[in-house]
Amino acid sequence: MAAEICPVCAKPLAARAGRTGRGSVYCSAACRQKAYRERHQPQGLTVQGLIDDIGRQAGRLVPQPADALYSTVAELSASVAQLRRVARTARDTAEDSADSVTPEPVTQLTETDFAALTEQYRREIQVHCYRMTGSYDEAEDLVQETLLRAWRAREGFQGRAAARTWLYRIATNACLDQLRRTARRPQRYEPVPGMHHGDGEPPARITWLQPYPDDELPVVEEELPETAAVSRETLELVLLAAIQHLPARQRAAFVLRDALGLTAAETAEALETSVASVNSALQRARPVLREHLPRERADWRAAGPTRQQQAVLERYMAAVERLDLDAMAALLAEDVVLTMPPNPFWFVGRDALLDFVRVSLDPDSPAFLGHWRSLPARANGQLAVGNYVRRPGTSVYRAQVMDVLRFEEDGDRIAEITSFEPHLFPAFGLPLRL
Repeated sequence: MAAEICPVCAKPLAARAGRTGRGSVYCSAACRQKAYRERHQPQGLTVQGLIDDIGRQAGRLVPQPADALYSTVAELSASVAQLRRVARTARDTAEDSADSVTPEPVTQLTETDFAALTEQYRREIQVHCYRMTGSYDEAEDLVQETLLRAWRAREGFQGRAAARTWLYRIATNACLDQLRRTARRPQRYEPVPGMHHGDGEPPARITWLQPYPDDELPVVEEELPETAAVSRETLELVLLAAIQHLPARQRAAFVLRDALGLTAAETAEALETSVASVNSALQRARPVLREHLPRERADWRAAGPTRQQQAVLERYMAAVERLDLDAMAALLAEDVVLTMPPNPFWFVGRDALLDFVRVSLDPDSPAFLGHWRSLPARANGQLAVGNYVRRPGTSVYRAQVMDVLRFEEDGDRIAEITSFEPHLFPAFGLPLRL
């Protein structure tokens, strides 16, 4: 009887002599994931299909009941947003073709066909660019750069089955070019005159780090829960910050191989190098990552938010709204860390953090900032909160800061707060004013 082989890579499956139970169909997790992607390849998104869907959704709109109206409007809004992105890509590629002085390649792809095809992978590519750069804003720009590069190179496109790998290769090169242009490296925070930062070691300062909305993550592959877990774990801010310490090529190898789950051969093809070079880059990258991760994250694994953490978040939001410093203190780990990229402010330790916020939360203080309201959010697979402040003498709460929270291993207290400026609130579905 012929040896059983993996249907993806044709390698022999592990021998099962003396073992009971169901046998493995694939030789590795990477092959299992690749088979899933091929079985669930998006089938034929078209511009006309989108237009027809929007028409059907609009036809279902009725003013009552309110829940049905909201649900249909939300569905319609998502479809219109998708069609807008497709139209934008088609417009940009058409303009690029008009501006080009090179001969038009022979291809069956029109601008709208190309836009519909690439829209199916937009979220995946944006997450990939975000992992590579750590910046939500840059990831958005790099998606557009990727699509324009793909349009210009469309004569090399080998068909729908290769679209995903083809786009990842182009996106990786666009990211590498961006990293070479910026040539930036994480630094250490430095003391700010007159400010008590605490007694701990200054954390890494990554001025370009930004959060990523959970709502914009690709749809979870329900058949492969471990794939979804890897996807979200490799977006946690603490890992994104650690990745920024890697040189560009090592970063790309790690993201493609460990975060995205490509095989070593696929990663080598994307980077136009050898499998040996990919493995060597990973061997150098992994110790660097462990060096910059908290001890409980040394294997870069992170469980999703728990009910306990959700309860802590709710108490944290309530304490901020009540201006209750004591209640906030009870929710913070003794060695809590607060950073505020791109700003130079940082604090290590509960006492230093509370000293910083005390003057702005005390109504009797000349530096009293105002009254606060908070809305929950999700960023990078973590719990987050959008904070709004109503300045004294005003009636409107304005977006002030977004806090992304990391918890202690037992979930009882907040171990790290990364605070971001408010311009990204709309990306999280949060208004700029309440």
